[in-house]
Amino acid sequence: MAEHGEGGGAGTPRAHEQPPSSGSGLRGDIRGQVVLVLQGGGALGAYQAGVFHALHDAGIEPDWVIGTSIGAINGAIIAGNPAGKRLARLREFWNRVTWNDSCMTAMNGLPSGFCGLPASVIEWLRDMSVITHGIPSFFTPRADAWFGLYGAVGPERAAFYHTEPLRDTLASLVDFDCLNARQMRLTVGTVGVSSGHMHYFTNRDMPLAVDHVMASAAFPPGFPSVRIGGEAFWDGGIYSNTPLEAVLDDRPRRDSVIFTVQLWPVHGPEPESIREAMTRQRDIQYSSRAESHLERQKQIHNLRHVIRELGKHMTREQRDSDAVKQLLDWGCGTTMQVIELDAPRSCGHDLHKDIDFSAIGIERRWTAGYDDTRRMIARAPWRAELDPMEGIAVHRSDPAAV
Repeated sequence: MAEHGEGGGAGTPRAHEQPPSSGSGLRGDIRGQVVLVLQGGGALGAYQAGVFHALHDAGIEPDWVIGTSIGAINGAIIAGNPAGKRLARLREFWNRVTWNDSCMTAMNGLPSGFCGLPASVIEWLRDMSVITHGIPSFFTPRADAWFGLYGAVGPERAAFYHTEPLRDTLASLVDFDCLNARQMRLTVGTVGVSSGHMHYFTNRDMPLAVDHVMASAAFPPGFPSVRIGGEAFWDGGIYSNTPLEAVLDDRPRRDSVIFTVQLWPVHGPEPESIREAMTRQRDIQYSSRAESHLERQKQIHNLRHVIRELGKHMTREQRDSDAVKQLLDWGCGTTMQVIELDAPRSCGHDLHKDIDFSAIGIERRWTAGYDDTRRMIARAPWRAELDPMEGIAVHRSDPAAV
């Protein structure tokens, strides 16, 4: 990938695009913990890397990262390294998973870079290359899977791809001793293959290993399940791809500024073709009802504040009774500032945008995440006072197409 400015690598800002220089002053403006919530979305996760890059440059390091699928991978790299290495390790991961067209050009006798071919043909060749050859540092095809869909091979092999390359990549980029020292909290979302229940693993409660991250990224039927403690787990994104509830339901509750990164657009135009209909269907499916979930959480949090206010109107004797104490325990006065960063919709045909691991695709998404976050940081919406009866405010970005 092209390099720009000091440090180089995908999505690094150009010299004239310097981030805000407020540094630690911005972190001082934030009330409570900083939480970074990352959806699943394959190659779209480069946008998340850009979001973290901008936060890092502004001196806003998360206290807690919650991720599913590619969000769990990005989150593990961020939380599993000391502050001075996080951005470099994140950049190295995305450099490693960048699609290389050299094999395809040699195999098909095509000119270097597919010169002269229509963009739609280049995209199709790229997608076919990823599907048939995989990404060497991420996943590789399991040849026998294509000829044995009905073979009883067990949950650890019931997939089209091997993910051992991802295991090796994570082992080299994530310091699990650092991760389990809990300098930063990490939570990864999975779903039980047999139970169908969402399950979050967090280093606050137990040591995490590479298997926990692998399980969160085990999206079927492409990737095989991962067994932890005798139970097989898949990618949590097939149940809930927006793990925002993990922080809003956390106990004990704390004041939080939550940067939630949405990779799949909730809103979009009505489709005019079958391909556009398929694209829109995937956007709706993987956005995981993020808006409705957030509205419900706002209602619940409002009730918590109502309970707290009711307690103020009771006498001391009433509040001190055991029965009332248990009821008042449901109340709280915490504030949640939700900063929603929405990845831009791709121009043109984007049905397979989540496997667009091309250098230009990764770089433009990283840059978009960086720029969107810089603009949000400049707004600093977390400084606004909240209605004491509400407790949750949502601030959305205004993404453009890339």
